[in-house]
Amino acid sequence: MPKELTSPYKPWFVYLIECQNYSIYTGITVDVEKRYAAHASGKGARYTRIHPPIKLLAVVEFNDRAAAASTEYTIKQWTAEQKRAFAALHAVVNLD
Repeated sequence: MPKELTSPYKPWFVYLIECQNYSIYTGITVDVEKRYAAHASGKGARYTRIHPPIKLLAVVEFNDRAAAASTEYTIKQWTAEQKRAFAALHAVVNLD
């Protein structure tokens, strides 16, 4: 029986989180759900331990870590207004 081929492709994601003080945290990960859960439980980044998350605003997929990290850096230079406009274009849809 032939082995199933597995793809080496593993996408990276840039994500934006709105925090309790209405600031926006930007990060990258390969597993958005797991990373958001870490932030929400106080085990994520130092920033989100101090400013707990309210909700996930946006998620954008990239082919590799370098592209995601580059975009993350760019977004972190933006104003909150620019980040919110970007998030509106890439909003997370909750199907629950």
